[in-house]
Formats: sequence, C-alpha cells, structure tokens
Amino acid sequence: MTQTADHPVPDRHGQNLYTTDTELLRLLPLYLDARLLAHMQPHFERLGALAGGPLDELAHLADRHPPTLSVRTRTGLDEQKVIKHPAFVEMERLALSEFGLAAMSHREETLGWKGKMPPVVKYVLTYLFVQAEFGLCCPVSMTDSLARTLRKFGSPELVARFLPRLQSLDFDTLAQGAMFMTEQAAGSDIAATATCAARDEAGQWRLTGDKWFCSNPDADLAMVLARPEGAPAGMKGVSLFLLPRRLDDGSLNHYRIIRLKDKLGTRSMASGEIRLEGALAYLVGEPGRGFQQMADMVNNSRLSNGVRAAGLMRRAVAEAEYIAGQRRAFGKRLDQMPLMQRQLQKLRLPAEQARSMVFQTALALARSDGGDTGAYPLLRILTPLIKFRACRDARKVTGDAMEVRGGCGYIEEWTDPRLVRDAHLGSIWEGTSNIVALDVIRAVTRENSLPALQAHFGALLAEAEIAPAFAAALRDALARASALALQAAQEGGDVLARQAASALYHCCSAIAMAWEGARAGSAQRVQWAQGVLLHRVLPRDPLSAGAVPADWHHAS
Repeated sequence: MTQTADHPVPDRHGQNLYTTDTELLRLLPLYLDARLLAHMQPHFERLGALAGGPLDELAHLADRHPPTLSVRTRTGLDEQKVIKHPAFVEMERLALSEFGLAAMSHREETLGWKGKMPPVVKYVLTYLFVQAEFGLCCPVSMTDSLARTLRKFGSPELVARFLPRLQSLDFDTLAQGAMFMTEQAAGSDIAATATCAARDEAGQWRLTGDKWFCSNPDADLAMVLARPEGAPAGMKGVSLFLLPRRLDDGSLNHYRIIRLKDKLGTRSMASGEIRLEGALAYLVGEPGRGFQQMADMVNNSRLSNGVRAAGLMRRAVAEAEYIAGQRRAFGKRLDQMPLMQRQLQKLRLPAEQARSMVFQTALALARSDGGDTGAYPLLRILTPLIKFRACRDARKVTGDAMEVRGGCGYIEEWTDPRLVRDAHLGSIWEGTSNIVALDVIRAVTRENSLPALQAHFGALLAEAEIAPAFAAALRDALARASALALQAAQEGGDVLARQAASALYHCCSAIAMAWEGARAGSAQRVQWAQGVLLHRVLPRDPLSAGAVPADWHHAS
C-alpha cells in the first residue's frame, strides 16, 4: 500500500499508474473510439495497478537476479539454455499471455475485443507496462515485429507454419521472437554483413558466422541477415532468413549461445553472442532485399523504443511529482518552492512531448496498415523522429528526476537507478542517434515525407482553437524546421541531420500538444506546448527571464 503522507520518506509504491495519470485519462478520448475505450478501461486499470505494485516488485527482483547461461546438461550434452529468474518468467506470462502485448496486432480477438486492436491500445498498454519493467518489453517488441515482417514478406507456407505460435496467448506454446543483425564489423553498417548462407545437398539454407549482440538469444524464432554464397558485396547481397531455435524433431538448431552480455541496464533480459554453425534457416522474401525487409522490423522496433522512452519518462516524472508533493523541508512542501516548480516543469515538457508523439505516430501506423497510402510517408518520418529525440530526452529526464528524490534516489532499492540505466538503451539499440537522425533525412529525400508531415501538423494547427499569435508562431517554426530539414537533405545530412530532426520533433510535438489541449479543454497542455516552443525551439537570451509572450495567451 502507498505510505502515509506524514512519513518523511515518501514512497509511491502501490499507486495505480493508470488511474493517477490524469493527463492520460484526458487524452485517451481524443485517440480511442468511445466504445473501445469503455471496453479497455478495466484492462488499463488492472495493468496500472499491477505496474504500481506487484509488477514493479517482480521487475526489481528480475533486475537483481539477471539470467544465466547453462551450456551443458548434467549428462554432458551441449545444450545452451538461458536460465531466467521466476520473477521474469511471471512477467513474461503477464505481458505475452495475459495481456497479449506481442500478439494482439496479429489476432482477430484480444482481451475480449472482437476484431483487430488498433496500435493505440497496444502502445497504451506498453506505456503502462514499461513504467514497471523495461527489459522484457524488448522481446515483446521483437516478437510483435517479427510476426509483422513474416506476414508481410514470408511465403504462404512459412506464414502458415510459424505464425500461429506467434499469435498464440497460451503461455506454454506461444513463440517468442528476436532479430540477429549485429556483427563485430557490421553494427549500423549492414553492408558489411559477413554471415554466410549456403544451400546443403537437400537445397536447404544453412547459416554460418557470428552475431555479436543478440537480445532474447534463446527465442523460438529469429530474423537473421546473411549473405548467400555468390551474392555481391554490399547491401544488395544481403538476404533475410527465419531461424528456428529447434528443428522439426525437437532437437536444437545448429547454433550456440557463446555467452551472455553483462549490460548496464535491461539486466532482467538476456542478450548474448551467437555462433551459427550450419544452422537451418528459411529465406524470407526476395533474395538481396534483406535490409529493406528487415528495415520494416527495425522501424516497428524503433517506434516501440520511442513508446518505451515515453513510459520511462512518465514514471520518472510521476515519482518526482509525488515526492515534491509529499516531502517537506524548511516548513514547506517541495512543490511549493519556486525552484522545484521550475525543475518539475523542465521534466514534464519532454515527457509530455513524447506522449503526444506516441499517440500521433500510433494513429499514422493504423492509417498506413489500413491501406491509406498517404499515411506511409508520415509514419516513415514520425518513427525515426520519436526514436531519436524521445530516447535522448529519457536519459536526461530520468537522471534529473533521480535528483528530486535526493540520496534515496541513488540507492538501488528505489526505481530511479533502474530507470536511469534502462533509459540509456534507447539511444543505442535499433540505431544510434546519428544513424536515426540520418534516417529522418532519408525519409525526406527518398519517401517525400516532409510534405506529409507539414500537411498533417498544419491540419492539427488549423483545428486548434488557440491564440492567433501562438498559432502563427507554431506555423512559422514548423516552416523553418522544414526548411532546415531540406537544407540537411541537400547537403547530404551529415552535419545538420540531428539539428533538423530535433527541430521537427519539437515543432510537431508542440503543435500536437496545442491541438490536444484545445480539444480536451486543457489550458495546462496548451501552456506546455508554449513552453516547448519557447524553450526548445525559439532563440532565447540566456540572460533574460524568458517569459511567454502575452499575446500567446489570448484567443480572439
């Protein structure tokens, strides 16, 4: 239970992370059909209660007891097996079976809802879950993304054979997924992939080589990039393969988990090195188009990374707000002190930006998957935008929120250290910041995404009933950010890519927040949008107070 307010060390444990999130409750009616929202309400409430208590306890246990690798059976057989702590296994059951986080996008019924669940539902559930446990959300995302890629590019035979277990909610039979891309010399440079694919006497593909960083290494299925014998060098020679963990007779496939990584964060979830020793695999899609096909899986995972970063920031900010509202010093509550109020506001802005961009990107994904061809260019640029900026913001927000708790925040008994450690993951996996910023520019040059972005957020701005001067400032800022992105594209993106990506993200998130605030009747959200524009976009004199212009406040 939540501790009594008069205790000098506030502890938020036991709160429902859904029902206490007033901004989430205010935003959901803007993004979800009323009937679906009413259906999901008890599920959101249940997961919010779990995340604030039992799930948080499981996550703490799993973080303190990382997985281990068993390399041989007691009878001497080589059989690598990842030994997971029971707390992690229980979290797997909750995520994969009870709430169906990995399977719901590929099912016709989940949580009692007939028909496909829209992405918003999946990401709201993930947003709540990740506030307690981050590590497991990586295998969940990869399983979801693998199923998506298999359905999109796999042959009918492959889909019929392997998709059912990826759609299953039966914890004893469902399959988990992974992707094995990274090699020592081929991290972000996929063209340097050296893993070899060769046909055996029966015409089956066999993979040989080392993969350097493989999360969820004992997954039932993995997507793997490899270069078929005789294929050309470079990107055009790389193909995509589906690698099963076990063969049809139940024996292990021909690859070994060499060791597990000792990671800074996500310690609950195993990541390892894999040596492929003639492992049986199945070609997915067209030969030589492995990177393009794997990119679909990577992009889906990048979006999930952005969602997870948003969830981490929300948890960090909520903890800081609770402490500031309960802790007293010098005869006052901390949140009554001007500097603490300012500090909390600086934490809220990036957290709320990320939340708005999660919703906007989820809607674009739903439209694109629904066949709206005009939505794909929008999705194509929103995905790297949120992955780039939200993941970077999460590192600072979690660190600064730790400070609000004071000395206790540095102690591993509390959530703060785990949030900080986990937050650093997002800027590395599925593409480092440089790679993802360049991908924003690639969307501008190759997918013609900028007009789609301008049209979408221009339409939101036109709908938002806000002060004309503020609307004009947002419109001008988006135009300037777009011009910077075009300049980055023309100059190859090597110098201005990060600056342009940040500018687009900040302008778009400010517009989305202003639209949400106007639609939901939230003056606070409009004020946050003003804060984003003032403090994260416009030029500012560091020696001035930096007040919001008076004419931004009055709609007429």
